[in-house]
Amino acid sequence: MLSTILFIILFFGGFGFFIWNMMKIRNNIRLGRAVDRSDNRAERWKTMALVALGQKKMFARPIPALLHLALYVAFVVTQVELIEIIIDGVSGNHRTLWLPLGKFYTFVISFIEILSVLALIATVIFLARRNILKLTRFHKPEMKGFPTRDANIILIMEIVLVTCIMMMNGADDALLRQGLSHATHGEYYSEFAFGFNFSVSQYIGAFWNENVVPEALIVLERIGWWGHLVMVIAFLNYLPYSKHFHILLAFPNTYYSNLEKKGKLTNMESVTSEVKLMLDPSADPYAAPAEANAIPQRFGAKDVTDLTWKNLMDAYTCTECGRCTSSCPANLTGKKLSPRKIMMDTRDRLTEVGNNIRKHGKDYDDGKSLLIDYISEEEIWACTSCNACVEECPVNIDPLAIIVDLRRFLVMEESKMPTELAGMLTNIENNGAPWQFAQADRGNWIHED
Repeated sequence: MLSTILFIILFFGGFGFFIWNMMKIRNNIRLGRAVDRSDNRAERWKTMALVALGQKKMFARPIPALLHLALYVAFVVTQVELIEIIIDGVSGNHRTLWLPLGKFYTFVISFIEILSVLALIATVIFLARRNILKLTRFHKPEMKGFPTRDANIILIMEIVLVTCIMMMNGADDALLRQGLSHATHGEYYSEFAFGFNFSVSQYIGAFWNENVVPEALIVLERIGWWGHLVMVIAFLNYLPYSKHFHILLAFPNTYYSNLEKKGKLTNMESVTSEVKLMLDPSADPYAAPAEANAIPQRFGAKDVTDLTWKNLMDAYTCTECGRCTSSCPANLTGKKLSPRKIMMDTRDRLTEVGNNIRKHGKDYDDGKSLLIDYISEEEIWACTSCNACVEECPVNIDPLAIIVDLRRFLVMEESKMPTELAGMLTNIENNGAPWQFAQADRGNWIHED
């Protein structure tokens, strides 16, 4: 009874805290401006299935893709065993599904163990890539401190989780060989005299059967069972603070992807409507006057609240894998821009703004902004708008959309731009082209001898 009460407190308390954190993040994302991504549902479902579920873009780099796939499949399938742990925790039984399912139960747990071993191998390799091989993209300036620790913490938690699974199954197997397992609900079934015969833990059980006393096996089994549960709850509640939140957000983020062609930039509605009024001689600019008390929308973006909710969801979905930065021509040539840092800075600023609103109210101003305080002008002007970062991202994040809006703010509201661009913009305004001659003269070269 005490064990059941403790389980209920831990399980429902852990899930309650997770839901509370999820609501905070949801409210933070809703601080963004509206953008309509409800069109073309069939294409969106297809994109989500291929990119999030099928991990299509990961396979541009096959080796890490296969390792990640092992972790991904193991994470999903292992939840079957978690379902049984939940049933056992509430009912006070152990391995409730064993007797009803029989050999199929053995097959399922065996499959989970094989996937767990593959996940363990992948985890060790990922740790080595980060800490021994020290791949360049994992050691950029923005990865110093918590981002590096974060990746290692998750990988270590995965190792502990697999260890707990094997400890629980191995100890249960050894106890069953001795006719002592409480998984039999107090009865001994002779057909299982040689253990569960799970694919991996049967070898652990055979060894422990000969070398570990029953009392110690019971302790090991309980440590494995509770350890498995605690690690799942801890992992779940760590996700909202970690880059691994993409495990959950990858699906909605890819569903709401920008389906337009990569080279197409968005237009501001306010600017578009004004241009249409200028070009349409029959338009009446006074037909639909703006609301007198309406606050005009800012040109571009200075802070996270000027970005769209999709931009903010992108920030929370970022895996910090660095594929965007490793493919960015500006970064490769030594410039300060890192698309990964753009997303990390946006997420950090959004978290700060959300916390300020919850503490001080919606009108609170801390005197800071995403632009300047987090992202410098040098970074955003280094971008060539080539879309390499967008193309590389395995979960369809769009750093360029944020960069473009930050530049729009500087140009349209602050009149700030690099000197090299000033002449070009003046020529466009005066001549309708970036060059220092009128459009009427642009075709004269065809008449030259």
